[in-house]
Amino acid sequence: MVKKLFRSRSNRMIAGICGGMSAYFNIDATLIRIGYVLLGALTAFVPLLIAYIVAWFIIPEETDQ
Repeated sequence: MVKKLFRSRSNRMIAGICGGMSAYFNIDATLIRIGYVLLGALTAFVPLLIAYIVAWFIIPEETDQ
């Protein structure tokens, strides 16, 4: 079975990017969010903010199945 990356509908704070990544990699969403904030602090937030916005438009939202 092929795994696909989707934005989460149930595990979201803003757009569901981190929630979808946690489901894809099968780890806790809190760890993804903490890592995102730490990495953002190291890169002055601008590159990760742009990446998050791009991911928001590129990654499809989870469908009900």
